[in-house]
Formats: sequence, C-alpha cells, structure tokens
Amino acid sequence: MRASTDPGVATAERYRAFAEVEARGMSACYERWAAGVAADPEIVTLIDLLPPVKRQPNLVFSAARLHGAVAGEYPAFAAWLREHWALVAATCLTHATQTNEPGRCAALLPALAALAGPLAIIEVGASAGLCLHPDRYSYRYRSADGGEWMLHPTDGPSPVVLDCAVTGPVPLPERMPDIVWRAGIDLHPLDVHSDADVAWLEALIWPEHDDRRSRLRAAVAVAYQETVEIVPGDLNDQIEALVTRAPAEATVVVFHTAVLAYLNERDRNRFAAQMTRLPVRWLSNEGQSVVPGVLERLGKAPAKESAFILALDGEPIALTQPHGRSLHWLG
Repeated sequence: MRASTDPGVATAERYRAFAEVEARGMSACYERWAAGVAADPEIVTLIDLLPPVKRQPNLVFSAARLHGAVAGEYPAFAAWLREHWALVAATCLTHATQTNEPGRCAALLPALAALAGPLAIIEVGASAGLCLHPDRYSYRYRSADGGEWMLHPTDGPSPVVLDCAVTGPVPLPERMPDIVWRAGIDLHPLDVHSDADVAWLEALIWPEHDDRRSRLRAAVAVAYQETVEIVPGDLNDQIEALVTRAPAEATVVVFHTAVLAYLNERDRNRFAAQMTRLPVRWLSNEGQSVVPGVLERLGKAPAKESAFILALDGEPIALTQPHGRSLHWLG
C-alpha cells in the first residue's frame, strides 16, 4: 500500500510521501500543498480530526477544491483551509477518492485486444464507469522514434481521443476488442447523469491537468449515451455473483486500476485468491507493491517509484504511467 493511502501511517508522513512520490513532476500545486501540510502541525491536527481512512491527501485536496480552494502557494491554501475546514471535513466524510480517468484505457487496450473474444468486461472500483467504454474511445499511440498509430471505434472517430507514449514491443491492436457485455462494482457508484457526481469527478482531477478535465467531460458525454450497470458494494463480496451473470460464450475479464491500494492486505489477498479461483482473465494496473506477488515476479522495481505495473493473471506485462499517458511493454 502506498504511504499516502495507508491509514496506519502518520498524517505528516502520508503528506510528505504524496509530495515526494505521487505529486512530484505531476502537480506542482499538490506537491507544494502536501509538503506544506507535512511541515504544518496546526493543519495536521485539523486533518487528524478525520478518521484515518479519510485523511489521504487526494481526498482532502479534492474536497477543498470542490468548495473553492484556488491552486497556488501553500500559505494561502492553509489560511483558506482553516477558514473552511467544516465544509471540507463534511465532504471528506461523505465522499471517496473515485478518480475516473478514461486515459487509463490506453494502457489497458492492447492487453484487452490480445485476449480471445468476445469479451465480457467487469471493472472493480468502477466509479462512474468511464473505463468501461474502451471500445468507444479513439487512441493515438506515439513511439519514441516519432511513429504514430491511430485506432478508432468501429463506427468512426470518437470525441474522446486518448494519447499514449509507447516503448517496448507493445502489441498495438489493429481493431477494437469485441466487447459484448460490461458491468462494474463500486462501494458508492457515481452517476454520469448527476451534476453533483460529475462535479466531484472534476474536483478529483489535479489542478494543472486541463487536458484530463476536457477528456473527462467528453468521456462523460460518451457514457451518458449508454447506461452501464455498476453494482453497489464491496468488490470482494460482489465479484463472484457478477461473474456468473456474464454471457456464457464470452471471455470474462475482471480489471482494475488504482483501486487495490485502498484495501488492506487481508482484503487484497482475498481478492487475488478469488481471481485465481474464478473462470476469468485478471487485468490489474496498480502501484508496484499493491497486487500480491506482482512486484516479486517482475524481479526489479521500476526506476520510477510512481510507475504502475500492468499484469495479466498476476504476471507483469507492462509498466504504465498512472493516468495512462505512457506504456512500456515488457519483453
């Protein structure tokens, strides 16, 4: 589990780790805010009024921005947070970090397209289900030598175009996977038809990531056109029943990205055991030490601490940027 999401880690250390590992190079604002909190006992005391699972930096910062906190330097943010803490705390207690980044589909698509179809896909930790439409987005893969590979849905270009830099022998697909059924699981599903839920999804996007905000809005419009069932509940409790509902002729693929980090070790092990037992293909895209056994099978930790490991049935197949911006396929 990452230090920033581990409720057993002291708050100051959680924010320091978030600044140095997750935000660095990704969000200058969040790096400043998190480093500032780590060194500010008064703000740490405020955050410690929340239950441990609600103290994570991404949740607190997103709640603050939902209520009007402006990206900038830490002293101004700290002053704003002290004044508006009651609002921020109330949102933290009723919300969760349910980032729904459709860009992650760019990292998942080559693996999905390589599986024998037709496919029935199930996303655990689905949020609003935006990653359940990988075949309805357009993709632009760029190689280090300047090459470019475009792929569109069967009915033509999508308003959502996902860009991804690729290295290694990536099996870039010539056609979209044949997805005949799709569903999700989430503790508290979000609804693309709800303005409040969409506003929360936007607040979860980091301040400088304007391209992700634009992509989110376009993906919401795509998802709005076709309702996908997202079952409310715990992924460990719901997954087996949902698998049995998939069409018998389809290859069932259970996938998740940046989800298992929020489970404790016992629940992660339980989920991994279910993936081994159930008649499914298991596609995970998580932090390096999150999925049981994956980092050990990789052998050597990636140079970038923030890199995710994409694994199929527990075997590492690629390294990915957490929001799908890059994909390095392993030999």
